[in-house]
Amino acid sequence: MNKNERPFIKSMFDTIAPWYDFLNRFLSLRQDVSWRRKAVKSLGLDEKNPKILDMACGTCDIGLEILRQNNSAHITAADFSWEMLKFSKKKISIKNKSKNFSLISSNALFSPFKNEIFDGVTIAFGIRNIVNRQKALENFYFSLKKGGKIAVLELTTPENRFLKSLYLLYFLKILPFIGGLFSKNYHAYSYLPESVINFPSSRDFLKIMKNAGFKNVKYKNFTFGICTLFTGEK
Repeated sequence: MNKNERPFIKSMFDTIAPWYDFLNRFLSLRQDVSWRRKAVKSLGLDEKNPKILDMACGTCDIGLEILRQNNSAHITAADFSWEMLKFSKKKISIKNKSKNFSLISSNALFSPFKNEIFDGVTIAFGIRNIVNRQKALENFYFSLKKGGKIAVLELTTPENRFLKSLYLLYFLKILPFIGGLFSKNYHAYSYLPESVINFPSSRDFLKIMKNAGFKNVKYKNFTFGICTLFTGEK
């Protein structure tokens, strides 16, 4: 594993994969569904047969939302967790969408993709787990066609002081307990708030996107700032 990745991340996601979808819905009060819908919409997928890279795909929720908005899309869904990919394969097979997907075991720092082959790139709740975020974004930029768009969806910390205090109470105390209770992996749901709290501010992350080459970079907060969508173009 590359030195710029935290060595325990892959095994952690392998462990929580069976509970991943349920806990995402439960712990976000199903707000994650709305967040993904808005992230995909930001790509403006109006053309026929767009090719999309969904990095850190998890169980392919983003990919299935892409198909809901454009049923001619082809999604290359990449993740370094074999267990996540296994659940992805099962989910897209049940929904009869296998022909629209290519599932690949890969990570954002060692991109196997050629230059300018994707119309869009998405990564949802995965960029914070990558230490060298600029390198990952440079790889995304490299694989995008000219005019292609990126949508980065990530959990963030509210800027409002009062909301932030309530959020941290939930995030540091309640969420790890509930997540650990169901998944039996308390470390995973203790790591989650730590990774979110240590994520750069929205303005600082836009600077990283600019340094990776993206233009027209913007961010939009959702649900009082607990989730943020970052967008940019090549």
